[in-house]
Amino acid sequence: MPRLRLAMTFLLVAAFAAAGCSLGGDDKPPTATQPASVAAAGEDRLNLRGVCPATIVIQTDWFPETEYGVYYHMLGPNPTVDVARKRVSGSLIAEGQDTGVKLEVRSGGPATDFKLVSEQMYTDRSITLGQVNTDEAIRFSKTQPTLAVVAPMEISPFMIMWDPRTYPQFNIIADIGQTSAKVLYFKGDTYMEYLIGSGIIRRGQVDDSYDGSSTKFVAAKGHLAQAGFATSEPYIYANDLKEWGRPLNYALVNDTGYPMYPQALSIRPPDKQKLAPCLKKLVPIIQHAQIDFLNNPDRTNAFVIKTVKDYNTFWTYSAGLADYAITKMRQDFVNNGADHTLGNFDTARVQRMIDIVTPILIGQRQPPRPGLQPGDLFTNEFMDPNIGVAP
Repeated sequence: MPRLRLAMTFLLVAAFAAAGCSLGGDDKPPTATQPASVAAAGEDRLNLRGVCPATIVIQTDWFPETEYGVYYHMLGPNPTVDVARKRVSGSLIAEGQDTGVKLEVRSGGPATDFKLVSEQMYTDRSITLGQVNTDEAIRFSKTQPTLAVVAPMEISPFMIMWDPRTYPQFNIIADIGQTSAKVLYFKGDTYMEYLIGSGIIRRGQVDDSYDGSSTKFVAAKGHLAQAGFATSEPYIYANDLKEWGRPLNYALVNDTGYPMYPQALSIRPPDKQKLAPCLKKLVPIIQHAQIDFLNNPDRTNAFVIKTVKDYNTFWTYSAGLADYAITKMRQDFVNNGADHTLGNFDTARVQRMIDIVTPILIGQRQPPRPGLQPGDLFTNEFMDPNIGVAP
């Protein structure tokens, strides 16, 4: 079914204002700009026992899916699946080695009563790291601050899509704003206020009644545009939705000048000193695991699909969608940014987000932390700058 995740997540906001493991495949080395000296530095860099919590808990914002495959990729053989609580756990494996600690990956959305990850991290202190978008981190910087330590995806897949038969003149989101086409989106999406304020989309065009269902788009026979995720809806509508069954075009919100980091793994700032020795080893493991997952996704994707089936909810996931998502991630969303490192943060880019989001939040009477700076929202100190996707 089309992603109901953001509908539920943002409605709640509006209302409440690595590598080579048993799941990862065939143990082929990742294609990465990692020098031989790093690989030969010894196994201690992969030993987390006594340095990290005995169980590292990662809180995601939705059910298992390919976009979060890096975390499931690090699970060792025969992980435990807790169907009732929507959690999986097992040994944390890095480059084929047991790190000596456990990894638990928790689902969000319905599994956490639709709490945003920022809120869940302060509700449940057992969470080590959680997925937090940059604009969410800014929004809650005053009341529930988070500090991002690694961004497995460089570019956000948020997009607006349209029917190319109906609107052959559309190439970018600004083209939509030159017409009277309605734009369906999730109520509470901060980026839509940016698009309106920048004159890219007109306020009279937008319709915030999108609930994740395909009903309105299909009923309109494509005579509107609709928000979503470039890693899912285009495939679902073309292949899984019999009522539509043909290709859609889309443009990324990122390309309009809204450069947020999507679902960056984040900690509670007061935990930084305690977790620093762990993060120094763990963050490079996650960087490496993301690269290996991109190269060897099959077993991990199969595990994701099976786990979703075991959870037995309204959320479904197919092999075709998993293959589509991994292809899109390789092509568009997982890269090294402006340098040679996967997962790090750019200060100017985060400052740009602060500049965009702050006046929006002030207008919504939910101001962020006074004097907020990029360094309040992220740190690159735990990165291995030599780990990156090969050009």
